[in-house]
Amino acid sequence: MPSPYRAIFGPPGTKSFSAAGLLGRMPLSMLGIGVVTMVSQLTGRYGLAGALSATLALSAALLGPQISRLVDRYGQRRVLRPATLVSVAAVAGLLLSAQQRWADWTLFAFAACAACVPSVGSMVRARWAALYRGSPRQLHTAYSWESIVDECCFIFGPILSIGLCTAWFPESGPLLAAVFLVAGVFWLTAQRATEPVPHPRIEHTSGSALKSPGLQVLVVTFVSTGAIFGAIDVVTVAFAEADGHKGAASLVLAVYALGSCLAGAVFGLLHLKGHPSRRWVVGVCVMAVSMVPLQLAGTLPLLAVALFVAGLSVAPTMVTTMALVEEHVPREKLTEGMTWTSTGLAVGVALGSSAAGWVVDAAGAGRGYLVPCAAGLLGTVVALLGYRRLRPAAPVAGPAHVVRQGGATDSEERSGEERVL
Repeated sequence: MPSPYRAIFGPPGTKSFSAAGLLGRMPLSMLGIGVVTMVSQLTGRYGLAGALSATLALSAALLGPQISRLVDRYGQRRVLRPATLVSVAAVAGLLLSAQQRWADWTLFAFAACAACVPSVGSMVRARWAALYRGSPRQLHTAYSWESIVDECCFIFGPILSIGLCTAWFPESGPLLAAVFLVAGVFWLTAQRATEPVPHPRIEHTSGSALKSPGLQVLVVTFVSTGAIFGAIDVVTVAFAEADGHKGAASLVLAVYALGSCLAGAVFGLLHLKGHPSRRWVVGVCVMAVSMVPLQLAGTLPLLAVALFVAGLSVAPTMVTTMALVEEHVPREKLTEGMTWTSTGLAVGVALGSSAAGWVVDAAGAGRGYLVPCAAGLLGTVVALLGYRRLRPAAPVAGPAHVVRQGGATDSEERSGEERVL
């Protein structure tokens, strides 16, 4: 492990909570694609499969920020364990209703309740933020590491979920996802020493973290990003089935995550200058452009190459997003702010997977990749229009501002510290 990554694991407990976070985040990449594979195996209806995946994502988008707001006030252990038990019970109901061929509305009801899953990634990043508050270099490396962990989940999660659903029995992928969720959350919340101190209600400003104009831009853009991810998952499964190798979809999606993982690992070693808003806009634009080659891939090997290249822009953009969230969200609402970006992704996954499912049913798998291409274009437009909200405020000249060496003023330093967390 390169020295910057080794250094962040010096404090006690860091390895344990990061490992627990890896386990708890596996359902993020397993549950939705597992439901798509399960339903398509049992019914052959990609429209229904995409709609259920969309229901999971949309419900998570509605519930996730509320769970994280409670975490900021009452702590991770008191909130995450009950929420996890509710989610796992709903997953069990979803699998049973699918296996017994109950009415479609029961599938949607259980899917909506199953999305009461906590944003484990936000919980782990909040622990890093509490540990390295005031140390931006170490925090950049820590966020890059967590981005690598995210991509490891997306490398191995679909392989496990799709592989089990196709090789064993259709419900096995979502079932394993539920097991991972329980194990990861209970392991993470058992580690009290690194748990961020909750902020009492009196410390909270009124309203949601989403009042921040900068966070609004990030969340709306991430809706488009999530649509890319959701559409690629559904269309890739359909594309592989049309090619006669449905089980290979998990390997192709793993290559997509591998590209992001490698880019995130390199990104964490860099000591970058300049404001992160510029890097973020560039990342969003590159992500959109990388969707174009997917339209030209006529075989699974070519599709894998195109997805690997597309993945190179994902992790750096995610890492930069976390830095911008810290800058635009108050410290006492940090977990909620991070979860709002996950909410944007979840809404996008809901829209993208649903749209892709209907396009595949109507026009075939080859046309399905038009959905992530359109989503990338929309994300670019939003990012460019909202860039001004993400840039740092211009300094105001006046006698109260004493310029220090390097051009920074006392008031700039104080406001910068207030913006960071």
